[in-house]
Amino acid sequence: MNPNVQHSEDIAEIHQSRIGNKEFQHWYRNRQFTRNIRDGNHYFNGPKKISPPERHSPSSLLQCQRKSFYNQLNAPEETGDPNGIFWFGSRFEEDVILPFLQDVVTGEDTYVCNSLWVDFTVDTEIGELQIKGATDPVIVDESAEPLLLFEIKTKQTVSSLSEPNRHHKAQIHAYMQGLNKKYEREIRNAVILYGSRTSLRIKPFQIEFDERFWNDVVVEWAKTHTEYRVTDELPPAAPEYDWECGFCSYKERCGKGESRHSDSRPTGLLPGFRDYPKEKLIDYLESHRDAKLTPILAWEFTDLVEEYDVYDWHCSRCGARHDWQSVNPVEEDTKLPSCPSCTGPGPAGWLSGPETKVQEQLEENNGNT
Repeated sequence: MNPNVQHSEDIAEIHQSRIGNKEFQHWYRNRQFTRNIRDGNHYFNGPKKISPPERHSPSSLLQCQRKSFYNQLNAPEETGDPNGIFWFGSRFEEDVILPFLQDVVTGEDTYVCNSLWVDFTVDTEIGELQIKGATDPVIVDESAEPLLLFEIKTKQTVSSLSEPNRHHKAQIHAYMQGLNKKYEREIRNAVILYGSRTSLRIKPFQIEFDERFWNDVVVEWAKTHTEYRVTDELPPAAPEYDWECGFCSYKERCGKGESRHSDSRPTGLLPGFRDYPKEKLIDYLESHRDAKLTPILAWEFTDLVEEYDVYDWHCSRCGARHDWQSVNPVEEDTKLPSCPSCTGPGPAGWLSGPETKVQEQLEENNGNT
């Protein structure tokens, strides 16, 4: 064979079978899995555990109550992780800001610590609330005790920023309060530093601990969220900024998307919704072991059927049930197939999986048997 022809065939084979989004995503997930084990963060691999109602992460404070409710109860996410933003955020902090703080900000007897853990409780009229998390870089003394706390955030641009986001301010207040309790020293000043993902410009904001903001806004938010969790009541959809709904991983479930769903419970896959990222769908099924695929998702991800099982089709009009394999939504070329059992005047009903409330009851029943 002509060597040039063989060379061209080899290049074509590499291009077709090794360089593609599927191969890249598989490599990236495996890389993250291995790195988490190496760094002692194996608990990041796989679905997260449902935290107690009284426990709060500093990063969740003052975020949309409903979004936090869905997130804490492991509702199925409708979008994939913004890995590019996560990656840039980590690299910006570790490769740019940490060296900058060490070279320019620290003095002869001060140093930079990557992060410090906080884990403390707050007494409220509904009981103790726990706040637990890890800070961003901290300037420390020779005894590794904190002097000045930083919170690093990245944005597309920082040119229009005139003040920090309120939930970032709440987050750094939680860290200051936690460090105060842990080290029994006054940490009353911190810096929220924003960096641009396009220009690498930075904009720092000095934050002074505000007792009223902490007690009347932040702790009140945490107390209210705990009450929603304890009573199992779906919180209102109340994001801090209007644009947040467009980037929310639960906007279809909440009712801010384009589907017919709204105000859905955190448990259950949205019937008829087929756009779940595969990795997020698996995370949900792994964290809810009695859950099943909806029929439309079974046709989308046939390789998952054997492991996770499938609900029947449910008719919206006559209530008939059909085995998921009996109706192929791909052949009907429609978002939701019509029911073959509906008779009489008027259009046939449409088929989907059971509603989320029904799925939740089925999971509870299976869990009690």
